[in-house]
Amino acid sequence: MMLNWTLPNFSIAQARVLIEEQRLLGWNVPPSELVHIPEHWLKFTEPEASLHFLLGILYIVYFFMSTIGNGLVLWIFSTSKCLRTPSNMFVVNLAFCDLIMLLKAPLFVYNAFNKGYATGHIGCQIFATIGSLSGIGAGVTNACIAYDRYTTITNPLEGRLSRTKASLMIIFIWIYTTPWVVLPLFEIWNRFVPEGFLTACSFDYLTDTFDTHLFVASIFTSAYVLPMLMIIYYYSQIVQHVVRHERTLKEQAKKMNIDSLRSNQSQASQSTEIKIAKVALTITFLYVAAWTPYAVIAMIGAFGDQSLLTPGVTMIPACFCKCVACFDPYVYALSHPKYRQELQKRLPWLAITEATTSDTASVATENTQAQART
Repeated sequence: MMLNWTLPNFSIAQARVLIEEQRLLGWNVPPSELVHIPEHWLKFTEPEASLHFLLGILYIVYFFMSTIGNGLVLWIFSTSKCLRTPSNMFVVNLAFCDLIMLLKAPLFVYNAFNKGYATGHIGCQIFATIGSLSGIGAGVTNACIAYDRYTTITNPLEGRLSRTKASLMIIFIWIYTTPWVVLPLFEIWNRFVPEGFLTACSFDYLTDTFDTHLFVASIFTSAYVLPMLMIIYYYSQIVQHVVRHERTLKEQAKKMNIDSLRSNQSQASQSTEIKIAKVALTITFLYVAAWTPYAVIAMIGAFGDQSLLTPGVTMIPACFCKCVACFDPYVYALSHPKYRQELQKRLPWLAITEATTSDTASVATENTQAQART
């Protein structure tokens, strides 16, 4: 049954009072749109125009960084045969999520430069739909990437995913994500409403009802807690595996009275496993840093002291969420040697230096011959 989110007791007198209050506080919202805006935000004075413009410029920067970074990932990974592996299907899916996340940036920029709720209810629904679809999809994709890397590194012979299994996992990602978008979009459960400076929109976490509390708790658990626990668990297992592996190599080298069991290893170089561990820690930190502030805001709005949620405070976590969409392609893709090789081949003006397979083989051969002569 559809939930009635209108205000049945919202009398003409109350509407006039609210319109007068928002006029005095500086909010430029058409009276017909008031029913879609939580009254909480209209209690505050409208932010200065300079703050709107700064956020608009920030989102323009986000838009170009995300478009370039994720666009390159989609182009290179989709057109290079050596990169079209089952594992890299998740990287492509993540890049797609991050790319569409910033496609809503033009709506935000338009609102910001018009100092408020310029795109109206329809623009708000589009903004929130894109944000929910891409944000939850990216979180679950991150968890799948963590699982794939865990099985590949800890069980390299049997742990690699097949293309069929990877495809099924990606289908599951979108099936898992869709209800959290459809339910509030059609106001079956919760709704999408403006927040903060009224230039961004998200699900309603301010209405003091049981349905709102239950929705916030459910999406908090499903879209944030579960993916985060999976990411932390799988990457911690990877790090532990790397530490054990390195310790075993050192113990074996010590028993054989040699410096290292690794061939062609200089003192300054790092093992592939150590690099993977560093990337794992970076990814975990990025996910926690990006989504934890927003999750905290939603929980405070539903279960805590709402007076803490000023428009300015609410906009900060929203910026963190968008920021991770810019960093993901550089963390995932640029740490991939074959991706760097393809960039070096196709876009030499980027001045990316990465040894090709043939170069690596030549160096290994030269080192082997030198060892044989000695």
